[in-house]
Amino acid sequence: MHKFTLTVAAALIISGCAMGPDYQAQEVDVPEVWNAQGADLLTAANHQSSANAEQWQQWWTQYQDPALNTLVERALDENLSLQIQLQRIEQARSQLGLSRANQWPMLSAQASAAREQQPTTVMPAALGGGEPSNQFSIAGVLSYEVDLWGRVARQREAAAAMLEESIFGTEAIRLNLITDVVSTYFSLLAIEQQRQAALDMIASQEQTLAIEEYRHERGASSPLNVRRAQASLASAKASLPDLEEAAQTTRSALAILVGYTPREMLAEIEFAEGELNAVTQPTAFPPIAPSELLQRRPDVRAAEASLQVASAEVGVAVAQRFPSLNLNALLGTAAVDTSDLFSSGSESWSIGADLAGPIFDFGRRRNAVETAEAGLAIAELEYQQAVISAFRDTRDALLLLEIAQQRLTATEAEYEAVADTYRLAKMQYDGGAIGFFELLETQRALLNVEMALSSARNAQLTASTNLFKALGGGW
Repeated sequence: MHKFTLTVAAALIISGCAMGPDYQAQEVDVPEVWNAQGADLLTAANHQSSANAEQWQQWWTQYQDPALNTLVERALDENLSLQIQLQRIEQARSQLGLSRANQWPMLSAQASAAREQQPTTVMPAALGGGEPSNQFSIAGVLSYEVDLWGRVARQREAAAAMLEESIFGTEAIRLNLITDVVSTYFSLLAIEQQRQAALDMIASQEQTLAIEEYRHERGASSPLNVRRAQASLASAKASLPDLEEAAQTTRSALAILVGYTPREMLAEIEFAEGELNAVTQPTAFPPIAPSELLQRRPDVRAAEASLQVASAEVGVAVAQRFPSLNLNALLGTAAVDTSDLFSSGSESWSIGADLAGPIFDFGRRRNAVETAEAGLAIAELEYQQAVISAFRDTRDALLLLEIAQQRLTATEAEYEAVADTYRLAKMQYDGGAIGFFELLETQRALLNVEMALSSARNAQLTASTNLFKALGGGW
């Protein structure tokens, strides 16, 4: 008994050892300051008061569109992809609880009752052979695997990292979902604005056609001008089906994102839409330095957690190449009659240890270690890839936002010039100073620039949304 106690004590001391590599945080060479064009947006944000930090948690509210806020809130509550990921967090949390439980002994109870008869050829009659007998027993069993090589500890480490990976992965999906809802909503507003511009132009050209027909009846206009007016009107009407199709598909995409039910999908899809020109363009973004980007990006944090999982799994694979030690103890009572259970003479007990390990497995465990090490190398490369993607996304988002702002400014100036040209042409046409062909050209130019202006405005809002996403949102 004394030797057994010493063996157990020694095993417990050895169990503090964990095989495999300890996780080391990856060193990443990042710039100290933003040096891309457009970085003044982030520099200006750094000078803002920290009291405004709460605004980044719900960054989409900076567009000041109540309809958009409602859509995002519904998407966060109803989107099925997000709900699936939330359940994966619960699954990972339960797995962590299981791995923590495995480090403790397991106590179980067992009870048995049997009636048997031994043949006299095996057991003499004097010892009870040939006669039926009963046997009853109740016992408690304590079993414990001594974590000699840290396999259980590494499994617990892997499970904790898997939980973090699930949490950060969920935040990444949540950020992508919000971004998709916002950008799809802006696209829908832009399409609706273009559709309204087309309808306004159709109404204007219908009036122009009526005027040309009236003039032709009185000999003041040629048949060619009437045909031109009819062709222009038909061309404007022909653009409507494409806009209607784009609006319908965009509504359907938005309905899926916000979690519409099958009944709602089959009904007419309508949203409480705002106006594109009424949406406020954000002028400030989360005040972060380049060194903080990796902590804010949930996809990078998920990749780092995945790297921790791979590192721990190498330790698990290495530890499985070594023997395992299991301690067990039994304390119970047994008798041939239930009335004798728990009597002084019915006590039974045992205590022992089992040591088992591989001798020759044709390379199974060695290959398992090599597989885990390859997985670790892949995870390291994926983490590096995630870091590079994070800085590329931010750089591109800064540049594209600046370009989008320049495009919008130029298009607004073009629209003002074309709109003034059309007003002057309309006045001169009504006064008979110019012909119908000149008016028709300015009408076409105005419609084209109105379409371009909606696209430019949508591109600017989408670019700011992508910058929020590149900076990690506000999670």
